[in-house]
Amino acid sequence: MLDQVKRKLLLLPVTVLALGMAISCASTDADKKAAADKAALAKSDPKSIYARLGGQPAVDAAVELFYKKVLADKSVNHHFEGINLDKQRAKQKQFLAAAFGGPVPYTGKDLRKAHRNLDLKESDFNAIAGHLQTTLKELKIPDKLIAEVMAVAASTKDEVLDK
Repeated sequence: MLDQVKRKLLLLPVTVLALGMAISCASTDADKKAAADKAALAKSDPKSIYARLGGQPAVDAAVELFYKKVLADKSVNHHFEGINLDKQRAKQKQFLAAAFGGPVPYTGKDLRKAHRNLDLKESDFNAIAGHLQTTLKELKIPDKLIAEVMAVAASTKDEVLDK
């Protein structure tokens, strides 16, 4: 009986240590992402569109809402058939963050190559841009900042349409 008590007393610190390690390692992906987002925002130019929008969390929220609108639009949603939308959203988040002055450069394909085989028309571009503008209004972004975002979007038109 005394040996069992000694064994349990010896195992107690090991158990507590293992439990402590499990708890400290259990920080969720969301916690890690939030910390990374905060660090990225701190590195960005406070005057950038990226920072004024609210950094990566704001870009992420906008992209999620934006794709709901785009995918619900029968005039353009066919361009996304067969596309891995999780991957597409991730690329869009990275692109927009960089385009708006975020701290991480865009590493994907250039816009012309990425869109070349889609046979996009000006009406497609305008519909997508309209969904972006509606998304930003719905997220209560100030009109002046929306105008800046839309100017960035407009600056990509020739590349996206391969002109």
